[in-house]
Amino acid sequence: MIDTALQKGRRSELVNALIKKGITDKDVLKAIFLIPRHFFIHPDFKDFAYRDEAFPIDENQTISQPYTVAFQTQLLKIKKNDNVLEVGTGSGYQTSILVFLKANVYTFERIHKLYRNSKSLLNKLKLNPKEITWSDGYDLKYSKEFFDKILVTAACKEVPSHFLELLKVGGEILLPLGKENQKMTLIKRESKNKFLKKEYGDFSFVPFLKNKC
Repeated sequence: MIDTALQKGRRSELVNALIKKGITDKDVLKAIFLIPRHFFIHPDFKDFAYRDEAFPIDENQTISQPYTVAFQTQLLKIKKNDNVLEVGTGSGYQTSILVFLKANVYTFERIHKLYRNSKSLLNKLKLNPKEITWSDGYDLKYSKEFFDKILVTAACKEVPSHFLELLKVGGEILLPLGKENQKMTLIKRESKNKFLKKEYGDFSFVPFLKNKC
């Protein structure tokens, strides 16, 4: 894996583009600049890595648009040692950003090839999450009220209740909610049985599916 001056220059341009779009979190911008996004896509397409666009990866999935990654991460206000559940490891790029921010990241991926590839890549980059598992998210064994933040990287038609149970009081879950075009939705657990919801614009994600493959 090679990170050239050209690629670093392109990342700098990407960071400037994200600033113009409203990304202000300095730690998130630093992560975008320092982590080589071209490592997370096929080498033949490395010249596309620093466009602010989603891009296809294996198994008919995508690596999210850099703005989407930055926007979601900024909204969650990740703090050092936060316990963060990432729903859908995918390429591992979003995972690497969360690990860079020194969160305790627990991530899972339902597609075995993506799980295997992202686990290997994150290890090479020394950006290992606390835990990475092959799962569809319906058989998670974490205790209730364990996570400070939950980031869902696939579209949900409704809020999965078993994820809400994993949130600490004061914790937040961020997910794209809806069928075709989704609303980026932030839900905060105000108390054991009270949740506050806010919406932050339209996005488009692949659907959250059941069953491992």
